[in-house]
Amino acid sequence: MGSLQLKSIRKTYGTHDVLKGIDLDVKDGEFVIFVGPSGCGKSTLLRSIAGLEDVTSGSVIINGRDETLTPPAKRGIAMVFQSYALYPHLTVKDNMGLGLKQAGMPKEEIETRVTGASSMLSLAPYLARRPAELSGGQRQRVAIGRAIVREPELFLFDEPLSNLDAALRVQTRLEIAKLHRQLKATMIYVTHDQVEAMTLADKIVVLNAGSIEQIGSPMELYNKPANVFVAGFIGSPMMNFIAADKLGDKEAKTIGIRPEHLTLSRDSGTWKAKIVHVEHLGADTIVYLESDQCGLLTARLFGEHQYEPDEVVFATPDQARMHRFDGNDQAIR
Repeated sequence: MGSLQLKSIRKTYGTHDVLKGIDLDVKDGEFVIFVGPSGCGKSTLLRSIAGLEDVTSGSVIINGRDETLTPPAKRGIAMVFQSYALYPHLTVKDNMGLGLKQAGMPKEEIETRVTGASSMLSLAPYLARRPAELSGGQRQRVAIGRAIVREPELFLFDEPLSNLDAALRVQTRLEIAKLHRQLKATMIYVTHDQVEAMTLADKIVVLNAGSIEQIGSPMELYNKPANVFVAGFIGSPMMNFIAADKLGDKEAKTIGIRPEHLTLSRDSGTWKAKIVHVEHLGADTIVYLESDQCGLLTARLFGEHQYEPDEVVFATPDQARMHRFDGNDQAIR
């Protein structure tokens, strides 16, 4: 389908650097997800790849071609937005085929492509309907179908599920994963949702203040975060951070331990703590603790556990799963 290379991409608005020299290689067929906090530059980076934003400097290479100055319509990309951007007066079929019609494609070819995409997305029964007659999830599938029929070299998704409710997000996420396997297409996807990133991506790019903090597979980022920012951003509930000197570690500045790598006991353990709050989620129990030695801690326990606020317990970390970070917040391997 398509490969992508970004070389020293910079984007500046006045004196404000939004993107600070981004380098990235995306292989043919990869599913790459950009994550990061609001304002980190992930949507700007996606729009720069699409040509909807002019870069201040650097190069956008698609399938070996320098497309930095190429207009969006000629880059061989298709973009799916969170707002669907469907024409309300057109049917599903006409919405999906409009771009092909405007490009002068023969009617028979348009029909073939729309039929194929609608079958893939379970939209065949809705082809004669207009957007107002569809659910949010169906509208988003139409937007995705409109991208599929173009047979692009790159699919770009800008937070496509953020307008859907929780159940529809799960369903549509599964459909996008299935679509990626069927099409074997190169997909680049922006989200603020960690679950989407961890479950969909071959490779995650963690952005912060216009720079890349780390690139890796979901489990690489989870198990081997490069620094305190990535360790705190990836994983929910977020990693516990403890000043290393409180634990007698003279080499590190910060110690990190994920909530699921803490065990609790009423009898004995490493850190004495008082329970502040308990969240019973059914499959998990989240326990918030206050420890004189470590400060506020979060423990994630599998299954149902009967702990109560103000109860005194002991928290014990899995020593093999503790993360150490130096004075520059970088991981100590």
